[in-house]
Formats: sequence, structure tokens, C-alpha cells
Amino acid sequence: MDVLTSTAIKVTNPINGTILYEIDDPSEKELQDIFERARSVQRRIQAMSLDDRIKEVDKILQYVMQYQDLILDIIIAETGKSRTDAFAAEVFEVCDVVDVYKKMAPKVLKDRNVAIPVFLMGKKAKQFIEPLGTILVITPWNFPFYQVIVPSLMAFLAGNAVIVKPSEVTPLKPLWEHFFAKSDFMKDAIQVVVGGKETGARLVDMRPDKVHFTGSVRTGKRIMEACSKQLIAIDLELGGKDPSIVFDDINIDRTVNGVMWGAFTNAGQNCTGIERLYVQEGIYNKFIDELVDKTKKLRPSFPGRDITTDMDCDVGSMTAPFQVKIVEDHINDALEKGAKLLCGGIKEPGSMHMVPTILGECTHDMKIASEETFGPTIAVMKFKTEEEAIRLANDSPYGLGASVWTKDMDRGYRVARAIKCGNVCINNHMLNEADPYLPFGGVKDSGFGRFKGEEGLLTFCNLKSVLVDKMSDMIDPHWYPYTATKTTLLKNLMDSWFSKSRKYIKFAVNGLKIDTIGKKERLK
Repeated sequence: MDVLTSTAIKVTNPINGTILYEIDDPSEKELQDIFERARSVQRRIQAMSLDDRIKEVDKILQYVMQYQDLILDIIIAETGKSRTDAFAAEVFEVCDVVDVYKKMAPKVLKDRNVAIPVFLMGKKAKQFIEPLGTILVITPWNFPFYQVIVPSLMAFLAGNAVIVKPSEVTPLKPLWEHFFAKSDFMKDAIQVVVGGKETGARLVDMRPDKVHFTGSVRTGKRIMEACSKQLIAIDLELGGKDPSIVFDDINIDRTVNGVMWGAFTNAGQNCTGIERLYVQEGIYNKFIDELVDKTKKLRPSFPGRDITTDMDCDVGSMTAPFQVKIVEDHINDALEKGAKLLCGGIKEPGSMHMVPTILGECTHDMKIASEETFGPTIAVMKFKTEEEAIRLANDSPYGLGASVWTKDMDRGYRVARAIKCGNVCINNHMLNEADPYLPFGGVKDSGFGRFKGEEGLLTFCNLKSVLVDKMSDMIDPHWYPYTATKTTLLKNLMDSWFSKSRKYIKFAVNGLKIDTIGKKERLK
């Protein structure tokens, strides 16, 4: 792996505003060299046994275990996460994914025997699971370690070379330099290219075999447009506006704690974080009172607090200045349109530290309830019936995740099916992402394609269909010459096999007649 940088884009510590280092876009020649190395090493990766690829991926696990404190320090310095958020969602999750895929890959990536229909009797069908070639992974700024490592190791296990363009907001340049120097991972199998937005666009123009993008809807559409011009396959994991539906039969204390975590972990900078909360009217006041009370007791970051080592910080700072402005705009818009500030709000204008915020009496005409906020906020609304809750949850252009909270499991499954999204938790939130066995992805404006699970490995593969026939003097009945006799026999086969009551004897007789013709007829 190589890291290419020079100087121009400032990477800043959001906790205290200090400039950590500067980066710039690599030259055209450097990008061309990256692709040449990727395509060269890919042939070696594909030739490796899967066991050898697994051994390489295990080096990632050993590196993370050995240098976890260093990893956390660098992540926190660039993102402002609380240490526990960084540990759980980045360090721990990477270890879990590696552990799972070391066991899953041999099963998923092996060639398969496939069934054939009776009309192809005597032939065999197989599916070869092959790599695509060179994968371009473009990652977001909110989980900069996890989102680089996980798709990269999955693509590598499938036999691909990988080029990663991390967000210029949190490129983790010092971490990747240390990783490549200390992990002993296969050289050039995964290359991290540090640069700005222009670098990402130029990498797409160099025609990778697939693009795996995680980020905003707006950027995803631009990348998809660029890919369409060259017919490059693409996976898009885009934004979300996740609804959480709370019915009146729940354990209030447990559900309040779950909703609070689902909304405010990682300072709300999760594409599947709770942004819309619908509470059934019978428990609305009691539930919201307890939610507000507990939220006020959370320990957020603030200027001057060293959260790099502070294990008691619940909610870290936000990461990107432009995202802070969006959150501020959404809060102000909601208040102007009649929402009630129940707790939190904009504490220090211009600061990256924002306190967890709950807004009551929200409506869907407010940005806080309709657009992706991506910050430590909850827009709270009331509902009466199950049907109303489903309608409200689906009243969104997004369809990434959701959660349903109820003791009635029949209702939980029923509502989970009715919500139009890619991921649902019942009596929890966001834990779909913590299960490497589950595929992850969205519908509607939240994108398409699936990441993780068996599907996550296969998305980086060419599923090659292979039909095998024996070499003999037999002429297939559907080959030339066409004759009225063969057409009649084929029709008899169809009629006997697909009739409501299958006629096995008639089918066998006509099949033998066709075989006899196949042994005798030749196109002269």
C-alpha cells in the first residue's frame, strides 16, 4: 500500500481547531502509476489461494490488536469522536469483520454446482466465482478507518486489487503510513490515495472495474453519472433519515436508553442514526419527559476538554464545519416553523461541539424532519395508530434504516416489513451494521447494492455461469436442421411436462424419440 500526498488541503482537529497537516491532489502521472500497480498486482492476488489471502487479511487483525491505542488517537484527532465511539464503531468492528470473513470467505467464494432443468438432462451447470479486477473504494469522513478497511478487505478476499480514496476531511494519513509500514500487508494490494474531491473524480475517469461509494446523495449521483459514461458498475450507500417508531406497550426505561444512543452516538453523524422519532400518543408525554431528562445527563465534549483520553465523554464533537452549519440551519428552521426546543440547541455558534438536541412538535415540512441532518438531533412526533406510524415513517425520500419498539413481536415483524428501507431493527437500533453476516444497504435515495453479508463478498465478484456438455456424436434436438418432426416432439415434451398433471410416460417416450433423432440427423 502507498500513500501519495503533497500540500494544500488543511486537515484540522475539530476538538481544538489546530491544523494537523496538509495534503494535495496527486499528479496525473502518480494516479496512472497507481492503476498500473493495481492491475499488475491483481493478477498475483487472483493467482493466490484463498487461504493465502485470508492470511494477509489476518495481518489487519493483528495490526489493529497491537496498535489499537495509536489508531484511536489518530481517529479522534481527526474526527472528534468520543473514545468509546471510536473504539466500538471502528476498532472493535474492524476486528469482528475480519474474524467473521476469515470463516465466511471459503464458503462464499468457492465455485458452485448449479441445478439444471430436466430438458438439459445429461449436462452440468456451474458458477465460477471470480474477481472483477481493480476496485475503487470512495469513503466518507464519519467512519474513516472502518469504511476504508472493511470494503477493501472484502474486495481483496474476492481476489481484487483495491484503490481507496478516503475523504479529504478525515484522510488519516499518519495512520495509513504507519499501517503500511508495520502490518506487512501485501504491497500494492490495497493502495490509499490521499487527495481532494478532484482526485476522486480523476480516479473514476481511469476506469476501475467497479466503484464502491459511501457518502452523500448529491455526490453519489455525480459519481454514478461519471460511471454511467463508461459503464462502470457501482454500489451506492448514501444518506438516511431513519425513523424510529415507539409503541405504547414498551419498557419505557429501556427504550429511552436505546433511542437516545441510536440518535446521539458518534454525535449523530451516522447514516442510520435516529433522526425522526414517532411515539404513540398514550405514552408520549411520559416517554419524552424521560428521554429529555436522560439526554440532559449525557456528558458531551466542549472546548478545552481533552477527549482523546477522556473515557467519560458520551458525545464527542462534530467533525466537519459544513455539517455543523447544516445542523444549525435545521434547528433554526424547525424553531421558526413552530417546533419546541426540549433540550440542547446551538450551544456555541462556530464551535464543533454541539450538545444533544431534542425538538418536539415537529412536522414533515421542517428540514429537521425531512432532510438528512447528520448531527446530534431528534425530531419528535406523535402518532395514534400503527397505520399512521407506517405512513409517517415512509414519508421520506430516504430508505436506509429504521427501528420498531414493541413487546408485540407480531406487530414488530409486521411494521418492519411495511417500512420501505434496507435495514430494520426491532427493539434496538443500528445493530444491523454490527452484524457482518447481514447485508447492508438502502432503497430509494439511500442508494442500492449490498455491503457485508455473503452479498458483500459477491458484490466484488464476477458470477460466471458455465454450462458443461460432454463431447459425443449427439446432435442437440434444438440444433439445425429444423424439421416439423422435431418441432412436434418438442411441443409434445412441453405439453406433457408443464401440464397441470405431469405426464411422465408421455414425456419419456417423446424424449427418447428426440434423442434418437439427435443421434441420426446431421445438417448435410
